[in-house]
Amino acid sequence: MSFGEGAASNGTSNLPAGAQKATLAAGCFWGIEHMYIHHFPRDAVMSAPVGYIGGDTKNPSYRAVCSGSTGHAEAVQITFDPAKVSYRTLLEFFYKMHDPTTLNRQGPDTGSQYRSGIFYHDAEQEKTAREVTQKVSEQWWKQGKVVTEILPAGQWWDAESYHQKYLDNNPGGYECPSHYLRKFPDLQ
Repeated sequence: MSFGEGAASNGTSNLPAGAQKATLAAGCFWGIEHMYIHHFPRDAVMSAPVGYIGGDTKNPSYRAVCSGSTGHAEAVQITFDPAKVSYRTLLEFFYKMHDPTTLNRQGPDTGSQYRSGIFYHDAEQEKTAREVTQKVSEQWWKQGKVVTEILPAGQWWDAESYHQKYLDNNPGGYECPSHYLRKFPDLQ
């Protein structure tokens, strides 16, 4: 799979047999990608390219998205094997690895492109996203209101190639201080 400016997909084509997509926004996409790729086994999370979703501009560039004028969020589109890791587990990890109570912000990164969002690909993912979000609101993030958007996955745009696996290719590169794994009890 190649990544480059302007590459668009609906997020469901070219999936390995049995694989599914999970599309998530949680601030700077470099950190999201890095955390998923390095936390889960490679046969569970097969890939996690970064890109843009949720906006209204065709063929957005990083510069345009960062301006806040396109409506897109920086996001990651995970290809995963549901026999090895559940969508629910990916969402629970999502809520542990960023602060979902800050509107249009993660740490020092501000703007709508850094919003928290779950972009579902089917009715079952939507149901799971709403259930998990309700539980984390009640059990993990009680001190703040969870502001994570739950929306249908629309047009996905791959980010430019230099953004893909950025932290692997640039050790010591910028990492959002909000991206770390928090210790929470299991959801009830």
